Amino acid sequence: MPPSPTMAQISDPKIAFAYLRPACVLLTQEPSVMNVEALNAQLKDVNDAALQQLQEYILYPLRFVLKVPGPKKEKLVQAVVMAMSHVLENSCVQSWETLHDLFSEVTLCLCSPTNPGKPADKSEELKLAVLRCLDALLHAAYGDIVFKLFEPIMLPELGAAISLLLALGEKEKSRDLQAAALKCLQALTMQCDCTQDHIVPTSEERRAIGSTMASALPGIAMAVVRIITGDLRQGHVVTVKAIKIWSGTVGLVMEDSQLQASETRKTPSLNLGKIAQLLVHRTPDWVKSTAGKLFVLLKKIISCTSAHQHWRVRMELVELADHLLARCSQSLGECVGPLLEALVGAVNDEEPRIRERCEVSLKEVSQRNQSCSSRCSDHTSHHSSTQTFTDVLSENLHSLATSLPRLMRTSDDQKKLFVLNVFLGYLKVLGPLISVVLTSAAHLERISKALMQVLELDVMDVRIVEERSYSSTIEISSASHDSFTAHRQKKHFLYFTDDKILSVLTEICQSLGYYGNIYLLTDHFLDLYRQSSAYRKQAAMVLNELIRGAAGIDVAAGAQSLEGEGQGHYATQEDLKAAVMSVIEEYTSLINWHLITASEETDRDRQDQQLLSPPRLFSITNSEISSCNTNSLQVIPSSFGSPFLVSSATTVHQLNSNIWQLCIQLEGIACFAQALGPDFRPLLMTSLYPVLEKAGEETLLVSQAALGSMWDISKACGYISLKELINDNADYLLNDISVNLQRLSQHPQAPRVLTVMLDYSDCSLLPLFGDIVQDVLMALDLSYDHTAALFCSVLHALMKALARWFPSSSNETKPKETSTNQEVLNIRQFLLDYYKQKELAEGIGIEEDITEDLEGISPTECENVEDIGGPDVKAELPSHLSITKDVMERCIHLLSDPSLRIRLKVLDVLELCVCVLSEKENELLPMVHRCWPALLQRLTADDPLAVLRAFRVGAVYTG
Repeated sequence: MPPSPTMAQISDPKIAFAYLRPACVLLTQEPSVMNVEALNAQLKDVNDAALQQLQEYILYPLRFVLKVPGPKKEKLVQAVVMAMSHVLENSCVQSWETLHDLFSEVTLCLCSPTNPGKPADKSEELKLAVLRCLDALLHAAYGDIVFKLFEPIMLPELGAAISLLLALGEKEKSRDLQAAALKCLQALTMQCDCTQDHIVPTSEERRAIGSTMASALPGIAMAVVRIITGDLRQGHVVTVKAIKIWSGTVGLVMEDSQLQASETRKTPSLNLGKIAQLLVHRTPDWVKSTAGKLFVLLKKIISCTSAHQHWRVRMELVELADHLLARCSQSLGECVGPLLEALVGAVNDEEPRIRERCEVSLKEVSQRNQSCSSRCSDHTSHHSSTQTFTDVLSENLHSLATSLPRLMRTSDDQKKLFVLNVFLGYLKVLGPLISVVLTSAAHLERISKALMQVLELDVMDVRIVEERSYSSTIEISSASHDSFTAHRQKKHFLYFTDDKILSVLTEICQSLGYYGNIYLLTDHFLDLYRQSSAYRKQAAMVLNELIRGAAGIDVAAGAQSLEGEGQGHYATQEDLKAAVMSVIEEYTSLINWHLITASEETDRDRQDQQLLSPPRLFSITNSEISSCNTNSLQVIPSSFGSPFLVSSATTVHQLNSNIWQLCIQLEGIACFAQALGPDFRPLLMTSLYPVLEKAGEETLLVSQAALGSMWDISKACGYISLKELINDNADYLLNDISVNLQRLSQHPQAPRVLTVMLDYSDCSLLPLFGDIVQDVLMALDLSYDHTAALFCSVLHALMKALARWFPSSSNETKPKETSTNQEVLNIRQFLLDYYKQKELAEGIGIEEDITEDLEGISPTECENVEDIGGPDVKAELPSHLSITKDVMERCIHLLSDPSLRIRLKVLDVLELCVCVLSEKENELLPMVHRCWPALLQRLTADDPLAVLRAFRVGAVYTG
């Protein structure tokens, strides 16, 4: 079946004319919606070439309908402009007169009849149709006739059209209508970015357009800013188009090359009448005044869009900054700072495409500035040109650092994150030049004080003080490093809660260390650390990250400086080691390492105090006490550094502050180990002992931080476990312990270090432990009253270690279920035994008990005893059994100690001693016989807790 004639487009102009003529004539005679739609339907049957030749003939009846005086129905106008749009989209306007007339006629369709300066109150459909037609007209202009729209004589009409489009873009509620108005405005100002081909103006044509658009710049700039900062519900498409218009218009009018040409070229005087009053001459004074006003508007745009939720808006802000810095850096000298800030703030954007675009842009800006500075070095006419890129960046960094504390206190988290990203961006852009910037005392002081205020911790949580680690050891020896570090206490800061903010702050400190002079930065922040307790924790946090950054740890590989191709400044290993040694020395000094962490005096504290502060010692330390400012330092007012409370004025705030300071310093030692790697091993001689001291702390947060630090040190130094770390360094650790035990009043932490070593070492160190154990027992013998509380924990850890290293066969074979059930079921038996033992202690029924015991002995056993012959040679005991007997000997005397806490601990030690000696009954029985009277005393006349512990000892022996 052959196709219908209407299905193939008409290509012959004569046939097309004959085909369209009846509809055109009818429309001229009877303007109606039906006739317009009929003509529009027929137009679709004509191809583009024929439409081009018949363009004016076809447009005539359509324009005639628009020119008919009187009100017109919206449907009719809408149908007409839709038909015109079809013609213009498929043909070119080659005549300026046609372009001018159509521009005026179509624009009038948007105007209000009563107020031509405002949009008409028409339907959205009609407005969209008119805007589509106007956009098609501007794209249909052929050759250079479109540039005649920007001649001075056209300024009133051009201004009216721009005002209408801006009003539609700002006031309309429909997103589609707003976007269409802004798209049309882009086409009108030669900024269209659609896929169609566009005419590229020459430099002379661009200068002419800029001169004309200078008159419209104030209105466009202010109206578009209102759109950008308007309702977020308008969507990102509208915002992106508005930013494009603002960027393009400002870049066109304030272009440096145009303004320089305007100085040497005089515009010919034209007889324009009143229109001449609308013209703007871009004189230096006008440029300076306009730049100041644009600076205010630019700040609004950046503040509204820099942290916008949609990445395309943030990308367009980067494009705006890049465009204006490339074209208007001299005329907009005042705006260079905010424009750089916008670029720098996007260096760390979460969207990779923005980061990449931003880095490229900043590199281009830097290169342009270098070349411009070299060209302008011999000229003084342009002051802004001689200002180097580094100067601008350093001034911006100083300004931002000045306002950073205020912004962190008053802004929301999203704004804080953007400000910190800008700060970090400046550091990355400056790169190695940050060392030059920081040689300025003003810059270094402002940046450091800003970090001190921003990183202030919230230390009011009472739970930090309350959490204690009374258990003998935290069982992490078998746990992995990652599983332990996952449970580290989270820091709470005073001015922010978002973890992303802390991450950026950490990266800022690392970047300072990475690019800066490590000696200068270490000395400066150590001075802050010493100056005031208010800055001590923050300074320690900064120092930790500075060292990590200087070592290149966690610093992004792509963070290249934009001033050159270098990857940054790596400190040498010698520099790092020197910085680490100075910081560790400060951290572990007496005044900063031994801080008050207890909120109240415990029994242990009072016992320790009796040992550590006898009256005879204060003759040595009184001078130190008087010179120590306890309020500012928040440390123990004694050179001994014991962790007991000596002042009732110590507050929870001070205690928490001390706890966090210790934790941060412990984390710092771990950071330093990671920075130096295997080179940290020589420093273990001075740093490992203090860390072990804190691992034995009662404050849970401190002990956890110390154990975490030990894990990090092990990993950094190449040890696979804490056991290997301690075993490999046991010689000088035990030597320090031995020496410090001789001066226990000055080194009260020595027993705790020994306790930690016992918890995390193995039996291979037993030969080394032998002498130390004797030192402990000797110290205990010399002063039971003073040292019992200190050494009971050590003895308990020792016996627990021996029980772990040398398990008895009975303990290995005995099922756990049986022992558990037996403990539950023997409560009745315990009470019966308790009653019987109490009677025996009072002398009741002792004869019957002895008779029963004698009857239980067989004659054979008696004969065997008598037949024992040979020399009385006793085999030498293994060292662990010998140590156990020595410990058990001391426990017999301590069972009658007046302190319940000590008695309970001694009973625990006895229980472990019995377990260890259970393999050697000939050694166990005499020792049990010796301690039995004291044990019976605990069963008959002691606190219920002691009774229960004593029963457990007896149960282990008899079981």
